[in-house]
Amino acid sequence: MKKGTDHSKNLARIKRVEGQIRGIANMVESERYCVDILTQIKAARSALKSLESRILEEHLNHCVKKAVKSKNSKESDEMVAELIEIFKKASQ
Repeated sequence: MKKGTDHSKNLARIKRVEGQIRGIANMVESERYCVDILTQIKAARSALKSLESRILEEHLNHCVKKAVKSKNSKESDEMVAELIEIFKKASQ
């Protein structure tokens, strides 16, 4: 992530996910109904996926745009290679 960027919204989302994970742990410890636990796991996964999308969008809008505008072919090539790796990992 870009240095100097306001990360407060992303940090708030991360804290929310942390709370969800703690809640899931409590549900397991309390031997709650499995379907309820699975529902909460799905919600936490969805929240993480949303956070991932948001951070990727920020990366594209800031870092990648900057590399493309700089007309520095090495920097642009590095960004393209980085994006390829990101999308490879996302599709696994």
